[in-house]
Amino acid sequence: MVPLDSVDLAAIWLTLKLATLTTVLLLLIGTPIGWWLARTRSKWKGPIGAVVALPLVLPPSVLGFYLLVAMGPNGFIGQLTQSLGLGTLPFTFAGLVVASVFYSLPFVVQPLQNAFEAIGERPLEVAATLRASPADTFFTVVLPLAKPGFVTAAILGFAHTVGEFGVVLMIGGNIPEQTRVVSVQIYDHVEAMEYAQAHWLAGGMLAFSFVVLLVLYTSRLKQGWRG
Repeated sequence: MVPLDSVDLAAIWLTLKLATLTTVLLLLIGTPIGWWLARTRSKWKGPIGAVVALPLVLPPSVLGFYLLVAMGPNGFIGQLTQSLGLGTLPFTFAGLVVASVFYSLPFVVQPLQNAFEAIGERPLEVAATLRASPADTFFTVVLPLAKPGFVTAAILGFAHTVGEFGVVLMIGGNIPEQTRVVSVQIYDHVEAMEYAQAHWLAGGMLAFSFVVLLVLYTSRLKQGWRG
């Protein structure tokens, strides 16, 4: 029986911190995007929806490479952060957060978009007849009705961020207590042939993934019964 050492615990803490912060940012960013995609009839809906969904089909190494270029000293994001006195983002925790937001964006936007589309027009029309403002309608009608979508989006965004490997390795490297997350720590253990330690972390990831899927499927079944 091999207990987790301080390096493993630091990787777990950093992963949870990254996933939590990324999920909060994704909900803040993804809500207006999902609402716009659900409501708009603009010709830009297709292209923007495709851009949002790109991480679903792009290899993580490809996305990580272009993010690394964009956030580097000669990239447009890197030049912006340097002009603001923030330096460059690669190989920092902030860089991991930015990369994770891009990588997990569709896992939050798509459930929100589906939830908004499922509401339909009737509740919005009723709110309009009661002279509710668009903001009042959104916060008092749309958000409560879309609550299951927000729960799904939050769970998927968090879980997907926890399971990242390629993108975080490209952007963050492997710096202990700064950018080394659980997936990278497992890779390090396997590379060093420390299979017992790798089993502990990998088993934890497996259990976590199972619980996430169990919660999602259980909640969907309950929603189906209520319907």
